[in-house]
Amino acid sequence: MLDVSAPSARGHWRLPFRVLMVCTGNLHRSPLAERLLTARLGSSREMFQLSSAGTADRAGTPMDPVAAALLAGLGGDPCGAMARRLTAELVENADLVLGAATEHRDAAVRLSPAWALRRTFTLREFARLLRAEDADGVAEPADRAAELVRGAGARRGAEGRGEDDDLADPYGAPERVARSCAGRIAESVERIAVALLG
Repeated sequence: MLDVSAPSARGHWRLPFRVLMVCTGNLHRSPLAERLLTARLGSSREMFQLSSAGTADRAGTPMDPVAAALLAGLGGDPCGAMARRLTAELVENADLVLGAATEHRDAAVRLSPAWALRRTFTLREFARLLRAEDADGVAEPADRAAELVRGAGARRGAEGRGEDDDLADPYGAPERVARSCAGRIAESVERIAVALLG
């Protein structure tokens, strides 16, 4: 398999394709998105390495119980989810970085501008910019992921910023707020998973 370091000409992507989810505390939005996408990838999950991190130093803190319950209700597995701090190394080891909000996307880019700029989006921004035709004829999910990232990155400048690209932080908010946020995460994750799996 050809070892490449960025989405480029169509070919085989190194495995696994690495996706990093980012939010503030790594207690709610990013672990929920990480674990839910893992579940939705099904038998193709071994082609991907999904992880999450936070911009605030909450390392070692377990996933928020409300988020964990919502995740389980959506079919994801919250077991063992522990917060860790976002670092330049984590960003540079990711093929795709998805922030809960613009501030998280920007934080990842600041840590490694040259690496992260073309492969960092908010979760909802990436879902919005996805076009299945960017990966037409590409069967392997990791190869499809590389093409989808490349296509979304090229489209970002032309389509501008969406009004609904950020996920507000539900940590400590009433459960209805957390449930609404989980629903918006699930909506984006479903769109991404369908595109990845073709």
